[in-house]
This record gives sequence, C-alpha cells and structure tokens, in this order.
Amino acid sequence: MKFKQFMRLQGFGASVFMGIFYAVAMLLIFLLGYTALPGNMDELKVALVNDDKGEAGTQIAEQLAESLPFEITTNISNEKALDKLGDNKYALVIHIPEDFSESAQKGQSAQIDFTVNEASATMVASSMNSVVTEINNQLSASFSTQTAKGVLLNMNVPEEQADEIAKQIEDAYVGNYVIMNDVPDGMHNNMLPMFLTMACYVGAMIAAMQLVQAYNQSRSKASKAKLFGYVQLSALIIAIVSSIFAVGIAFLIADLNTDVIFQVYGQQVLLYMVAFNFCAIFTFLIGEAGMILNIPVLLSQTIANGATMPREMMYSYFDVVSYITPMYHSVQSYSAVMFGSTDQAPFLWGLVAVGVGAVLINALIVTLLHKKQPIEPSPVISK
Repeated sequence: MKFKQFMRLQGFGASVFMGIFYAVAMLLIFLLGYTALPGNMDELKVALVNDDKGEAGTQIAEQLAESLPFEITTNISNEKALDKLGDNKYALVIHIPEDFSESAQKGQSAQIDFTVNEASATMVASSMNSVVTEINNQLSASFSTQTAKGVLLNMNVPEEQADEIAKQIEDAYVGNYVIMNDVPDGMHNNMLPMFLTMACYVGAMIAAMQLVQAYNQSRSKASKAKLFGYVQLSALIIAIVSSIFAVGIAFLIADLNTDVIFQVYGQQVLLYMVAFNFCAIFTFLIGEAGMILNIPVLLSQTIANGATMPREMMYSYFDVVSYITPMYHSVQSYSAVMFGSTDQAPFLWGLVAVGVGAVLINALIVTLLHKKQPIEPSPVISK
C-alpha cells in the first residue's frame, strides 16, 4: 500500500477532521469563555452593612459604595448577609460595627470586618482577597488622617487636637479579614470538586460510546428494552467499581475529612450514571459520531461548572449550560460536602433531575427512533 492509498482510508480523513475540529472547538470555547474574566467582575454582588450611626461609619460606607466596582447591597443585616455569603449569593460582606465612630474618636482600635467565603469559585475568592487588601490600604492612608480629621473638625474639635486624634486613628484602624469555610492549603484541595467531577465525566463519556456500540452490535440478538437495561446495568457496575478508585485516590492525596467519605462515594456513583446517560444521548441518536458533539459540551462545562467563576460572571450560553448539564450541580454539591460552603440538597437534586431527564430522552430515542430488528433464534445444541 502506498501513502496515497493510505490517505484515502476513512480513518485518515476522520483523524484530520477530528484534529482540526477539537482544536478549533477547544480554543473557541476556552478563549471566549474566559474573556468574562475579569471583565464581568462588576456582576458580582457585595453586601455593605453599616451598623455605625456616627459620621465616620457613614462616610466610609458612602465612599465604598461609590468606589467599589460591584453590585452593592446596603439594606441588609449582617447576619442575613453572612447567610447569603455562605450560599455564594454574595462575593464579600463588609461590616462596619456600631462602635466604629466611637472607637475612632477615642483613638481606640476601630475595626471593619471583611468576610470572604473561600469555598467559592476560585476567581472570586482570590479577587476578593485583593479587593480587601486595597480597601485596607486606602482606608489606612486616607480615612485615618484626612477623613477622620474632617469628621472631628465637623464636631467642633480644635484643629490641633483633631490632628493629634487623627494620627492616633491612623495607628488604631484595623481591617479584619475573616474567612468563611476555610479550604485547606493547596490547589489540589481547592480544585478537588472539579477534578473529581471531570475524571468521572470523561470516563462516563467514553463508556457511553463503547456501551452504545455494544448495544448496536447486539440489536439482532435481543429486544431493544432488554439491551437498554443491559446498558444501564453495565454502567452501574462500572460506576460502583470505578468510584472506589476515584474516591480512594482523592482521600489519599487531598486533605479531606473521612466523615464525608460515604457521601462523596455516593455522589460519585450518582454522577457517573447521570454523566453516562447525558453523554449517551448523542451516541444513541447518531452513533459513534455523537462524540463530535460530546467533546464541545464537555469543554463548555469546564467553564460552566462554577469552579473558577460564578454564574453571575458567565456569559448567557455558559449560564444556560450550567443548569442543563451535570458538572455545575456536581461541583457545587462536592464543595458543600467537603468544605461546608452551603446546603448540598439543591445541587444534588439538580444532578438527579439532569439524570432523570437524560434517561427519559434515551428511552424515547430507543423506543421511537431505533427500528425494530428481527431477533435471530439462538442456535440449538443437539445432545
């Protein structure tokens, strides 16, 4: 066989197409998806709670509300804001205590609390850390001397005395950085919910192609319903076995509490079945060529899963993808279990809903679109 003949083979043409297609798909999805960072930072919500009735607290609150490039909520209590922060409804909670002005005037430690949920999207947690540092630097340099002096002069304090007290305030101001749901150090811990989900999803996607291929090859040997049941049972066995290895490696390498091992294992099995049926939709529909569609959907979910950016920052396409695909629900559910970031139930039910929908779609495809084939009689073995 000459090379020209080899190039005419179907496998060569398919390899060229797949190489070009996946390169274009991956670059388009990743590059376009991540252009939302940091451009959409202004979509994040920040709670600014001012419990101080004095002028100092009021001035700081007004200054922050005007200068911060976020959607600011002010008419909320600190307790309610922290609850919403735990549910990742807010990226940051700034709390000015009720004794702030009084402490500032007396030259005592005047403290502002900046609370960040570390068990949130990586981009949010790191960005809020930078924002808090910048705010503290500005407040220490600006408010402590100039603004504090102006406040004291407005209260009819002599200028010399105002200068002296302002200097005391400069040394007394404290920006208190508070961490909610502390995540153990190391990127492997922070990204574990995404890594576990990705590993499970890719394995399920490949299994979907192989098991549906086995289903098609056996169409003449059993009914569609029986073969469909065999496919689901095979997937369940793979899910149970593969999850043991995946969860075992996760607990060996990452800093996880063994109390949640059964919750993580149970979700991994569930995720495998959901991802398998979700990916099988395209392979049941158009056969092995379904992988052409499965890969872009997989790449889209790496952005839409909420591990690096929240829904508020995503473009509309990725926002929609996060609702109708498995990864977002899985990543958020794992974060809730591993780091106690929020209630796990809504995300777990979201994962179940995607799985039930995928199974029903597959059953409809098999029932309505796959033609019934005559079943070959089993060979009779004479005694």
